[in-house]
Amino acid sequence: MNATNALEIRRKRLMFRSAYRGMKELDLVIGAFAQAYLQSFGADALREYEAILDVPDSDLLDWLCGKSPVPPAMDTETMRLLMNFDYVKTLR
Repeated sequence: MNATNALEIRRKRLMFRSAYRGMKELDLVIGAFAQAYLQSFGADALREYEAILDVPDSDLLDWLCGKSPVPPAMDTETMRLLMNFDYVKTLR
């Protein structure tokens, strides 16, 4: 398997994980974010995104809603992109 195929398989797995997290609210937001950005992510951004998907739903929801700050270890370029993602705009 070449590197391009490996990245595509990785992206497909991440797309599935994004849309089926377990908490419907996050499924919608994270799924829409993945639809918008996953294809453009390189290996580093995919690694950062995988780390985001490993965060428990309750913590991620608190960060996205501004109830608690994103910890410094998770304050990556990909997390900032997610934090600034306009989910409502994708509905129009």
